[in-house]
Amino acid sequence: MEKIQKLLTDKGDNYIFPFLWMHGEEEGIIREYVGKIAESGIRALCVEPRPHPDYVGEAWWRDLGIVLDEAEKRQMKVWLFDDAHFPTGYANGAILKKHPHLRKKYLKINQTDYHGPQKDAGIIVKWQAGGKRQSIMEVGTDNHQLKAELTASEDQIIAVLMAKVIDYQTVDTTTMVDISQSLVEGTIYLDLPAGNWRVFTLVETFEGGESSTEGYLNPLDEVATQVLIEEVYESHQRHVGEHFGKTIAGFFTDEPRFGNIKGPDAIIGQDMLLPWRSDMLSLLQKELKEEALLLLPLLVVNGNHKTDLIRFTYMDTVSTLYAKNFTKKIADWCTSHQLEYVGHLIEDNNAHARLGYGAGHYFRAIEDQTMAGIDVVLHQLLPGQDQGYFKSFTSTGWDGEFFHYALAKMGTSLAYLDPKKQGRTMVELYGAYGWSEGLKLMKWMTDHMLVRGVNHFVPHAFNMSPFPDADCPPHFYAHGENPQYPHLAKLMNYTNRVAELLSDGQPVTSAFLLYHGEAEWSGEAMLMQKPAKELTQHQLDFTIISLDLLKQATKENGRLQLNGLSAKVLIVPYGQRFPRSFVDECQEMLAAGIEVLFIKDYPLETTEGGSAKAFQQAGKIALEELVNHLKEAGHYDIRSLTPQKDLRFYHYRQPDSEVLMFFNEGQSSLITTIALQETDYLHYYDAMKNELFLVGDKPVSQIEVSLASHEAAHYILAKERLTDHPLINYQSISSTELTLPWNVSLYQRSSTEKFAERQLADLVNLASPAYFPDFSGKMVYQTEFDLAELAEGDCYLDLGQVYEIATVFLNGTELETKISGPYEFKLGEHIRPGRNSLRVEVINTLGTEMKDYLSQYRLLEPSGLIGPVRLVVKHE
Repeated sequence: MEKIQKLLTDKGDNYIFPFLWMHGEEEGIIREYVGKIAESGIRALCVEPRPHPDYVGEAWWRDLGIVLDEAEKRQMKVWLFDDAHFPTGYANGAILKKHPHLRKKYLKINQTDYHGPQKDAGIIVKWQAGGKRQSIMEVGTDNHQLKAELTASEDQIIAVLMAKVIDYQTVDTTTMVDISQSLVEGTIYLDLPAGNWRVFTLVETFEGGESSTEGYLNPLDEVATQVLIEEVYESHQRHVGEHFGKTIAGFFTDEPRFGNIKGPDAIIGQDMLLPWRSDMLSLLQKELKEEALLLLPLLVVNGNHKTDLIRFTYMDTVSTLYAKNFTKKIADWCTSHQLEYVGHLIEDNNAHARLGYGAGHYFRAIEDQTMAGIDVVLHQLLPGQDQGYFKSFTSTGWDGEFFHYALAKMGTSLAYLDPKKQGRTMVELYGAYGWSEGLKLMKWMTDHMLVRGVNHFVPHAFNMSPFPDADCPPHFYAHGENPQYPHLAKLMNYTNRVAELLSDGQPVTSAFLLYHGEAEWSGEAMLMQKPAKELTQHQLDFTIISLDLLKQATKENGRLQLNGLSAKVLIVPYGQRFPRSFVDECQEMLAAGIEVLFIKDYPLETTEGGSAKAFQQAGKIALEELVNHLKEAGHYDIRSLTPQKDLRFYHYRQPDSEVLMFFNEGQSSLITTIALQETDYLHYYDAMKNELFLVGDKPVSQIEVSLASHEAAHYILAKERLTDHPLINYQSISSTELTLPWNVSLYQRSSTEKFAERQLADLVNLASPAYFPDFSGKMVYQTEFDLAELAEGDCYLDLGQVYEIATVFLNGTELETKISGPYEFKLGEHIRPGRNSLRVEVINTLGTEMKDYLSQYRLLEPSGLIGPVRLVVKHE
């Protein structure tokens, strides 16, 4: 009751802080843009200095001061992006300029095969420590002469090892020997035994990692992180510290990573550079309690023994070091200065549990941030693209199954399992989809996040550069050139209202789902999105839990509980191996009466090489049988009486009420009956209009849900009535198609001058080549129709298909604006017998005019009012 009354009296909090891109603009433009953000229903922003020419210089402090002054006047909060450009870790260039010894360090494991026997053999290894690899194709060029001497380099050979070859991908671990003692001035001298042998030269290097983060700090080294703190965080403290904890809410960190190679597919075991620090060998040896050196080559090549153990131990170590020496160090500084610390990694295509773009382990990497964070850009999340990989912006494509079924739930799960985050999950979204992305798609993306529990939003972006700027459109205001901007507030107000409903309480979960990261480190593993998809498509909500968090959970009375979340079952995606500690957790859960279900099969063994038979005391089930088993066992919250694979559901519990959100994520309308566990008074909340209705006059045990494509609905269950305003229950519907001629006037972008005019006998796509394929702006449709008499019942106008914002005027009165479907407008007392004048204003996206680079990755939709237009009469 408290939440809904807060909303109905317009006292809801702000949950949105979009990027404001700073380029060094004049004061008037900066103040104008802060004002435009405020006009959009948003009460916070995040200044991004990526394009600014003088970050943490005098021009920066001047511009930031203007933002802070204008924000204070408007009672807005300001967040600070924490580096000169993304990804975080550049430290405004200070690492490369002042502290080059603190830049990213790697272990390079070079491999070369030789055939023996050969007495008194010489193996040249000096070139393996020569910095960047030279190319034989450069021989004879003026600037790249190969030399007999090593080039000047900071590389250090830390060991040379040798093992017998089993096949191209595999060596005999038992034959691995250290031959470093035979190294003399860059050459190994030894008697090579008979057979095929592989020589591994282990080199500590600064060279060869991801080029875009070359010169970045080493996130495994807390001294390197301190440089970022000094250059950025403490610099802001000196200049604007009086605003900390007041106007300045906190810092935003963007896509920090290991960056040992480019891309998300950096699963341990590939032949690649490895994140490193000088004492890593001793740390690994401490964990393994045995000679770690001889196992290091198994990080990049297969061995017949202990391969999984060293890979798991290495990933466990580097992900822990990252969390401690990067995230926690910054978070501790922010906490001590009354600031929040938020942001996100690159989670893309399962990078969250890997090296490369990843930080090793999603849950660990952002554990100490004050919100969970995720990111969606560059067409990663699109309606219908949920079947697996699809070709798009990147050469490898996007894993649509991950983005649809795992990403948001991974963030919201951490937010509710970790008390520091207070149930808050932040998503950066909308960015870099191209000018063809409009409010209709943004609304779909917003609902996709909300129905999974995401409740804080960082829209990308307000860009102050002159229009049009090719930097990652769309841009929300674009100096008034984006014709959809005047209606942005409808989406932002809607987002704030629903986020308010989904904050300060707790979700209801039906099951825990184990995070797959540790399993992937040590063998074949099923990605968590496989069972997540099955659960989602059958309205079985779940919480993803990591092994670390599982250890913190209470296991008693048949329930697994952590931070208020509780369920009777743990679902374990298939993994060949799990660490021995999970055996103990599993036995404890089973002893407490908690059901543990392994998908597909039991593990073969533990990561340490021990027996995994204890896991066989738990259940085993095929993925396709999972849903039926859970329902039969009673592990569910609600039931749809008819299968609805596109229906998304979220149950959020407030102290005095229950919030139910439904979202039709698919392309077709759906109708179903939802059976509830409890009986309470049911209310329908129209979050777009901020209106509350009572559904029926007595407590209910089921809900009739009818949703058009991409439509969302919000219900509130309470022990008492929250309003007496009834929701009309229509018993019958009739409709008549209006086949009318239309006069259409076009206004380019936000211009008030008429661009073109047409008379249409039928409604058509105005973006077709026969009409205006390059037009973006407002299309004004005008017509008249006669009505002999008013029918009994409530009259509505259904516009059918619209692309994409529609405002309806009837007989000179503006009725309503809709930014997404269904495009149905109640006519009320404004319709009359006789002649009626109808005006429909439609705004498309800038994609048709700009046809920009980023817009090529999704279909350009039609433009205008497509129809069919119908008069609909609904009878109670």
